[in-house]
Amino acid sequence: MKAFVRSITLLCLCAVAVSAAAQSSKTYSPKAQARIIKEVRHRILMLPNFGVFDNIAFKLDGYKVVLLGQVRDATLKDDAARAIKNVEGLEGIENRIEILPVSFNDDRLRRAVFNAIYRYPALQRYGIGSNRPIRIIVNRGNVTLEGVVDSEGDKNIAGIRANGVPDVFSVKNNLQVPAKQSRNR
Repeated sequence: MKAFVRSITLLCLCAVAVSAAAQSSKTYSPKAQARIIKEVRHRILMLPNFGVFDNIAFKLDGYKVVLLGQVRDATLKDDAARAIKNVEGLEGIENRIEILPVSFNDDRLRRAVFNAIYRYPALQRYGIGSNRPIRIIVNRGNVTLEGVVDSEGDKNIAGIRANGVPDVFSVKNNLQVPAKQSRNR
């Protein structure tokens, strides 16, 4: 279960990469595209400072990777680009990762939303391991939840828990629920 949630965390975000590359005139073979997506995702997940309060996504645009998301630390933005620059087959990187403003209030809200979500009994299983699947992005008091959860119910609970934190201005719940896989596989 834990491995499934961890491995699928960026998988939904990578679906954008597949669709964007398919529309480009200059594309990878399906096998090469899958290899590149897997390698880029792995290298991003292995970044030592990549935590629950950061969100890094990507898409393929022809032979270029476009990095997207939000991070608290400017060095993480640079580290992400540096980590994937040597992936075989890539011809370029466009780094559109946003650096979140430094804010004592946002840091306080991050901790409060983290506790509201990950300490809630129905959601505690998502807090196991170092790479938690629910990303909590706080920007000027506004919270965005990113990542992947197992069910629509978990998605709704996480949104309700984040909304219940005092001083949060708004909550945007972008959590993804993977499509049910056939048991006959």
